Amino acid sequence: MKTISKLLIFCLLGLTAQTVSAQTSTSPLMLNHIAVYVHELGPSTAFYEKVLQLQKIPEPFHDGRHTWFTLGAAGQLHLIQGAEQNTPRDKNDHLCFSVASLDDFIANLDKHKIAYTNWPGTAKAPTVRVDGVKQIYFQDPDGHWIEINNDRPGK
Repeated sequence: MKTISKLLIFCLLGLTAQTVSAQTSTSPLMLNHIAVYVHELGPSTAFYEKVLQLQKIPEPFHDGRHTWFTLGAAGQLHLIQGAEQNTPRDKNDHLCFSVASLDDFIANLDKHKIAYTNWPGTAKAPTVRVDGVKQIYFQDPDGHWIEINNDRPGK
């Protein structure tokens, strides 16, 4: 019985590897990274690390102008210093991340004293989309808009 189980697991792993290989070979694009141009690297790095709780990863430049974060299988987020200060930002141009618990994420925003709104701009109130997904919006130190929602499989 153990031999059959091992054989079945081996076959399933082989099929999974073939499926992944077939999917990646037919897909023309795969996200590698998103670059966000910031004015001052220090405050932005602290924001993305502490507020968004992203994990820093090594970056190859070592020039004090870059911070890289992992986004898991989705790719990476690169912060690059050098943007002009006080650039106006439109909420339609935003990054979006999903979380398992929007309430827990909101508690983290409150801990860091980060103001958030719903889409129309009402403070401390999530938007509930027609599909039931809850979402909030806030800005990073450079005014880049960020959406956080609870649109996750199995929610």
